[in-house]
Amino acid sequence: MNHYDYIIVGSGIAGLYIALLAIERGSVLILTKGSIDDCNTKYAQGGIAAAMGRDDSPELHFKDTMAAGDGLCHAEAVRILTEEAAECIADLIRFEVPFDTLNGEITLTREAAHSVPRVIHAGGDATGEHIEVTLSGQVRSRQVEVLEYCLANQILLENGKVKGVRALDCRTGSVEEYGCNFLVLATGGAGRLFKYTTNSDVVTGDGIALAFEAGAEISDMEFFQFHPTILRLPGVAPFLISEAVRGEGGILKNVEGYRFMPDYVAEAELAPRDVVSRSIVYEMKKTHSDRVFLDVTHLPPRLITTRFPHIYRFCRSHGLDITKGLIPVAPAAHYLMGGVKANECGETNISGLFAAGETAWTGVHGANRLASNSLLESVVFGKRVVERTDSISKRAIASKPLQSSKCPAEEELQAKQGIHEEPCFLPKRKPLPTAPLFNLPNLQSLMWQKVGIIRSGESLSEAVNILATWQRSLSQPTDCTSYELNNLVLCARLMTEAALFREESRGAHFRTDFPQTSPAWQKHTIFRSENAERDSN
Repeated sequence: MNHYDYIIVGSGIAGLYIALLAIERGSVLILTKGSIDDCNTKYAQGGIAAAMGRDDSPELHFKDTMAAGDGLCHAEAVRILTEEAAECIADLIRFEVPFDTLNGEITLTREAAHSVPRVIHAGGDATGEHIEVTLSGQVRSRQVEVLEYCLANQILLENGKVKGVRALDCRTGSVEEYGCNFLVLATGGAGRLFKYTTNSDVVTGDGIALAFEAGAEISDMEFFQFHPTILRLPGVAPFLISEAVRGEGGILKNVEGYRFMPDYVAEAELAPRDVVSRSIVYEMKKTHSDRVFLDVTHLPPRLITTRFPHIYRFCRSHGLDITKGLIPVAPAAHYLMGGVKANECGETNISGLFAAGETAWTGVHGANRLASNSLLESVVFGKRVVERTDSISKRAIASKPLQSSKCPAEEELQAKQGIHEEPCFLPKRKPLPTAPLFNLPNLQSLMWQKVGIIRSGESLSEAVNILATWQRSLSQPTDCTSYELNNLVLCARLMTEAALFREESRGAHFRTDFPQTSPAWQKHTIFRSENAERDSN
């Protein structure tokens, strides 16, 4: 089989950025199951958080991130994120990402739970699209091999170490194997689990499922962030209304025209996303409505049209002038804080296997991600992945033994915190005698209703039994669609079992039967497959 120094699965910001750094060190193959531009990155409107303003500092960014994470952030990882941010922004500028400027300086905006304006944007509210188009163009112009419409369906192992990956050509149905020294999973999250989501159709938890089945540890799947403000218009697909709209002064009103957020929390519209999302759900129940409204009509029209041109044009195309009328919104699934457990160097517990971006759990987001830290995490820890592989390669050439897959900083941190977390297996559950028909719409409805913004032990128990029944009924996948369904069911089980296991409310995980945060649960949930095949022939 063809052999590469690096194989990267996924073509969002994490995968593309890593590829552009890795090509300077060896051969690179990107495998992506859609086109190179099919990913979540291009839908990111807000921008990238980085302490670059005169009144800002990495320390202040660190404090805001730790506060949003509600006790579950790894402090050392957050230090790395905030202190190495400026260097990675400089990299993106070097790769010609056109960030917005004013009088020669990068412009900054504020989003919820940030103390000061620190969010860098491009094209107003089209940051993700500009990053994706720019980086994919750079990849095409360099010697990076890209195989589009190829779904990675198995990690190949030899003596407990990655030796390559098996992939399905989604157009022809043929299967090929590709060898590598380092395999990087950068496939994004699992947003298609839910009925209402901001995520692209391709975001089906593929990397998480691949890693789990190979024996990698999966952490904190119960923490899934719901974005509070998604356009809710009849017949219109979910469309993100950026958090920055509230950062610029937008206010939330119920269907009766009442501004309700100050009733729930002092920060009002600038509270963390989990608080705003739950507040909206409560307000919709109170008013027997499926929506609330975001009001920006009190802001200067020129500010709206220049700062949010993409949002303005999209709403205008559907008959809504947001400078004059209210924006109907409701929450939707947005971002997975959990994922493949990786240290500050992107390494997993499997030698040669790395994870980056939303696929990875690095400890920086804790229980509730701070807005616009996701794109930053992709580049900061993506760069560290390449630096780590470079050091491993150099040691191998010098015939020096490899060290632990953990960074020393992570081991020291866990020792200081007294954290002792061992991975556990998914519980064995008896299949139900009868269960709803299994298909994607039913899976998405189940997850939205039982494992959504507000949960309970009863709803979670019902969901895990249905999911376990569905999982037992699955046949061997043969095409892209059936692989995606298998991956989604596995991710749904990991998420729901973790949510049932965590008997408290913290960050984005809220249970009505355990509404308080408990010090006893200031720890992480970790799952690992007991049936993982350690070697592949």
